[in-house]
Amino acid sequence: MSSRKRSLSDNAPRRKPAHPHQEAKAVRRRILLVGGCFVAVFFMLLGRAFYLQVWTAEQWQKRASSQHTKTISLTPQRGAIYDRNGEPLAISLEADSVYVNPTETTKLFKEQRQRLAENPDSDETPYSYDVIAKKLAEILALKPAVIRGKLERDKKFIWIKRRISARESQLLDEVSLPGIHTIKEHVRSYPQGRVAGQVLGFSGTDNEGLEGIERRYNGLVAGDGSYLTVQADGGRRGIGSGQQVFKGRQGKDLYLTIDTQLQFIVEKELQAAVKEANARAGSAIMMDPHSGEILAMSSVPDYDPNHFRHSRPAARRNRVVCDTFEPGSTFKLFLLASALDTGTISTKDVIDCGPGAYRVGGKVIHDHRAMGHLTVSDVLKYSSNIGCAKIAQRLGKETFYDYLRSFGFGERTGIDFDGEGSGILRSPQRWFEIDLAAISFGQGVTATALQLVTAASAIVNGGELMHPYLVRRIRDARNDISEEQKPTVVRRVIGRDVALAMRNMMITVTDSDGTGSRAQVPGFEVGGKTGTAQKVDPVTGTYSVDKRVSSFIGFAPARNPQIVVLVALDEPEGKAYGGLLAAPVFSRIVEQSMQYLHVPATRSVVAKEDAPQVEAPIEIPHVPVLVSEQVGRVVGARVMPDCRGLTARQILELMENSGLNIKIIGEGRVVKQSPRPGSAISAKVAIWVRLQSPEQEGNQ
Repeated sequence: MSSRKRSLSDNAPRRKPAHPHQEAKAVRRRILLVGGCFVAVFFMLLGRAFYLQVWTAEQWQKRASSQHTKTISLTPQRGAIYDRNGEPLAISLEADSVYVNPTETTKLFKEQRQRLAENPDSDETPYSYDVIAKKLAEILALKPAVIRGKLERDKKFIWIKRRISARESQLLDEVSLPGIHTIKEHVRSYPQGRVAGQVLGFSGTDNEGLEGIERRYNGLVAGDGSYLTVQADGGRRGIGSGQQVFKGRQGKDLYLTIDTQLQFIVEKELQAAVKEANARAGSAIMMDPHSGEILAMSSVPDYDPNHFRHSRPAARRNRVVCDTFEPGSTFKLFLLASALDTGTISTKDVIDCGPGAYRVGGKVIHDHRAMGHLTVSDVLKYSSNIGCAKIAQRLGKETFYDYLRSFGFGERTGIDFDGEGSGILRSPQRWFEIDLAAISFGQGVTATALQLVTAASAIVNGGELMHPYLVRRIRDARNDISEEQKPTVVRRVIGRDVALAMRNMMITVTDSDGTGSRAQVPGFEVGGKTGTAQKVDPVTGTYSVDKRVSSFIGFAPARNPQIVVLVALDEPEGKAYGGLLAAPVFSRIVEQSMQYLHVPATRSVVAKEDAPQVEAPIEIPHVPVLVSEQVGRVVGARVMPDCRGLTARQILELMENSGLNIKIIGEGRVVKQSPRPGSAISAKVAIWVRLQSPEQEGNQ
């Protein structure tokens, strides 16, 4: 076995020894491979170094700088807000902010103790945390314990109080406290106080707009923030004493469509009206009907944006834009405009309004008295619910709905103000017969005051719906470049002839026998429409017995309208008729506004006549057979005049002129009489009239 193994081993091929030349070549290859790897690594490191040191050097330098510095944001200078005439409404003022450098304070304490130890007779006042905290607390009206806690912290920068008053700055300058410093920041100021407060809104401590125009245009007004830098260690703690302030870019200025003087007039009169009527709230808006510019906008209750922290959210809300309500009889404007524009009715048509009650869809709607036959103009003038319901039936719900949408109801106007309400306008497929009638006189639909005044302006300006806006110009103070916002026509709603006819009809509303007679303005002819809407009781889900919204919407001057004004009083006490409460507010606002705008009077100034006390007017009956138009004497046969709606005083005057002996029953105005109007008077028949107080009359 062993001999066989040896034989096999002897027969195996033997490796020849390597040639010396080949071994040298192998060694050179290994050397070249290792050297190539070193060269590749060298160039990689060289490339990386070039990338870091040259190509991205600036980026890494910024990173290193940011790691070695601590940045404290400062309040930048917000752009100013002006009215249309350049009157400042919101400005940014410089104010001192107080901060402490605790490490500096600690260092100064040590140095002072060393000086006092070396010179015991020195009269230098020794400082301590308690002394500094007490003095700062007295000057800045803060708690000493809070200040002391900040002084003892191991930091380089801590705010003590930001944006202190001028008086506090003066007192702080009179003392020298170690480690206590001030720096200039900007504080928002509203020089007009409450004027246009809900339009402007306010900005918070961090310079963010929180309400109103300040919020809507915050991105433009805020500007770029200033900041303070201090040296910091790896733990982001302040070190050393180096500090540097970098100023930011001032925000852009805004020029509003608001006129400060008109705004003041509106606010003053609205405040007085809400107080006099003991109303829950009030809203008023004035618009240029030809451009859509908002000249004044006010809500009550209001607030002063300089002290917004002490105000309630309800006082800061702009009710004109945000709150919706049932418009009541002011909505009749848009029904009649729609019906006239489609040719459903003409101004010469006569509507039978009947005896004062009309059944629709199983329910009965009322006028405050029997209206009889009225022209279309008189339907508006006397605010007949029945007349409007019959016109709406002719118009049809789909067509009426389309026109209401065209007037802008049921959708936001798109004004440059946050929180706008859209109102409620249901699809006509969900209208029953009674819904069509109710919507015709402003029930079952809601709108904002802004929507109403914008839609009314479309009638006043000749039929075009304008886009309302509050900011007319944006100016960059750095380069004096401005962006102008131009008036925009949204759409044409009605024809010019129809708009002119509607304006003429609205003028009759303010006649002495119209529902809006109290809206008359001395020296000027005006037009408008009253409204008194019941509010829905949130508990019962039905219309409230005593809660109403009284409103009036009108324009002036009548033949060349320059302003459209809406006034609405929410839940006034007592007689809540729009013609009684809101119309006089319109009158006072327009009278002062016309004087301010230097609009020449269109007629001689006369004393205002006594206005009716109810929503619909009461007209002294015209009895041509009985009473002479010139002198009021009896000239013909005796017939019973129409006494409905007359007051007791007017009945007595009628008795004096006619010689009739009429028995007066009750108080208020005539709601019933005997004999009937136009009947022959017999000596055998008693003549009497029954009067009723306005509170019991039901016309809306």
